[in-house]
Amino acid sequence: MALDYTYRIHMPHRTGQLARVAGAIATGDGLIGDVATINVGRDSSTREITLEVEDHAGAERVAELLNKLEGVEVLWFRDRALLKHDGGKLVIEARHPVRTVQDMRDVYTPGVARASMAISEDPSLARQLTMIGRSVAICTNGTRVLGLGNIGPVASMPVMEGKAVFYHQLARVSAMPILIDAKDVDTFVETVTRIAPGFGGIHLEDISAPECFEIEARLIEALPQPVMHDDVHGTAVVTLAAAIVACHNAGLTLEDEVVGQIGLGAAGFGIASLMVEGKARKVLASDPNEASHERARKKGIEITDMETVMKEADVVVATTGVTGLIKPEMVRKGQVILALTNPYPEIEPEVALEAGAAYAADGTSVNNVLGYPGIFRGALLAGAGEINLEMKLAAAETLAGLASDPALVPDTLDSNVHEQVADAVRDAAVESGVAHLDRSPMGL
Repeated sequence: MALDYTYRIHMPHRTGQLARVAGAIATGDGLIGDVATINVGRDSSTREITLEVEDHAGAERVAELLNKLEGVEVLWFRDRALLKHDGGKLVIEARHPVRTVQDMRDVYTPGVARASMAISEDPSLARQLTMIGRSVAICTNGTRVLGLGNIGPVASMPVMEGKAVFYHQLARVSAMPILIDAKDVDTFVETVTRIAPGFGGIHLEDISAPECFEIEARLIEALPQPVMHDDVHGTAVVTLAAAIVACHNAGLTLEDEVVGQIGLGAAGFGIASLMVEGKARKVLASDPNEASHERARKKGIEITDMETVMKEADVVVATTGVTGLIKPEMVRKGQVILALTNPYPEIEPEVALEAGAAYAADGTSVNNVLGYPGIFRGALLAGAGEINLEMKLAAAETLAGLASDPALVPDTLDSNVHEQVADAVRDAAVESGVAHLDRSPMGL
């Protein structure tokens, strides 16, 4: 996996010096990204240059080459991702600053007692008078984190913080990581059930299969607020949107095509299930783990082998975690190929296109950050007690409609996209009868 490193470099301030530095970086196989000038003096300058390198050894090699240049000194170089995580990524801040004694009386004693009594008399007011109606708990036990596997709840915290950052920035929802040190289903479910009253929604994340399916089902049954395992459903929503757009770009219609899913882990199962529910003509799937087959069949997914999937499917989605699994000779002319394993897909898009695919993309084009912020915001706005099929399909159709050619999906960081997804999800909740608008929170 390529790494981004930032170098702070002191160099002579003369013509051609930056070119010398760039040459040394190229010799060390570094790829230049951002260049920022820190200061410029009469005789010298200091710049921060961000590079993509193969690994830490590569970063050290570039530093050595730079330090060999006459008059050039690398003051420091650091892993950019670790710099961005220094001190963590989240803080808790007050919505209303306390500047006067009257402010204090309003938000704490004696005013706070009136809010507490109002909630005691009518518990539904908690959604309006506290952060509960605007908040989501991101719950994990760290048993299936990204492509890193079972690294534990504490090591998963940077991922959960990242999820919370996007909730806040893109959907104005407060999200709190909840790390649960429990691999067994019973303890996990009991723990989430006990902390659930403090949140308007429960976002499940990075939990291994098959436990994640039972955990989600039991929490949906037990809790009055919406529960969604993002690895299953959020990824599926964005993938369905991408598939709709990819089919359109290839001159196909999803409802008329056979969809093939390679890999039936949490993401793969969710994608294949939503493809069935999204009215694909037929959905085939393959997975070496036979334990996943019965679960898939119950959703109307036909189990077969990978060779059959590649031969018969018009749209192929792969979520196996196995780099290079799809060989060029397996690609059938005119297929749509979405190879979603990150950072290295089952087949590179350009290789798939050269082999005859009508359209191909990898996981960099399909990011579940496009899904969960708007989906949960819409559910909270509706006061919904669940996230149902109609709400997920509304989110996928909205994302597909907002994509601009040649992109498969709209801009992930465009808050207007998430606003429109939230509105569509809220409307779908109302139309499907799961909304309780009297429980819609204020200030969201």
